[in-house]
Amino acid sequence: MTGIENTLTARLDRNGEHFEILVDPKKGYEYKTGLKKDFSNVLAFDDVFKDANKGERASPAALKKAIGTDDIIKAAQYILDHGELQLTTDQRRKAVAEKRAKIVAMIAATVMDPKTKAPHPVTRIELALEEARFHVDAFKRVEEQVETAIESIREIIPISTDKIKVAVRVPAQFAPKCYGLLKEYGIQKEEWANDGSLMVVVEMPVGMEAGFYDRLNSQTSGQTQTKRL
Repeated sequence: MTGIENTLTARLDRNGEHFEILVDPKKGYEYKTGLKKDFSNVLAFDDVFKDANKGERASPAALKKAIGTDDIIKAAQYILDHGELQLTTDQRRKAVAEKRAKIVAMIAATVMDPKTKAPHPVTRIELALEEARFHVDAFKRVEEQVETAIESIREIIPISTDKIKVAVRVPAQFAPKCYGLLKEYGIQKEEWANDGSLMVVVEMPVGMEAGFYDRLNSQTSGQTQTKRL
């Protein structure tokens, strides 16, 4: 099939059927890694194939049976969502590096060293993941990989995943602006006072505590009252 040199192939095997689609290298990569949210202009060809190299198209009946729709665009999006995208070497290396950095940052923000009661330095976490030979999935969501990553390094560096609760009182003039920030950390209880001030209890991993106070004080000029419960 002509014209496929500058494309990437996504493949899916489902219910005994094999499907392939051809996507734009940049847009397909961005969609699959979550950088692009919509499916528009991702396809290089508006077709679903049994064998893209040979130009053999999948039948509508096969699509309907395996995927539940014979609509080409919907079927193609399903194939890219649930199938495997054949990245170039450079794209895969970049995707893995980006995911690894996000995993490391999330671990650093959610765990601490039980001896020092402080977060582990990023470099220490990176070295521990290397020693554990932790495999980063280029396409799997960061949140889905963090727990496995933490378990893989638990025997290498001391880790505490304890959570804490903090009571917070935000003055009325800052309350609306701070509400979104407080929700990020997990509001357990909330109460709006008659004067417009906001009182909440938030729960978070202990490693996020210092960053929480920094962000809260930044948004309120240090005019909040907090108490660790």
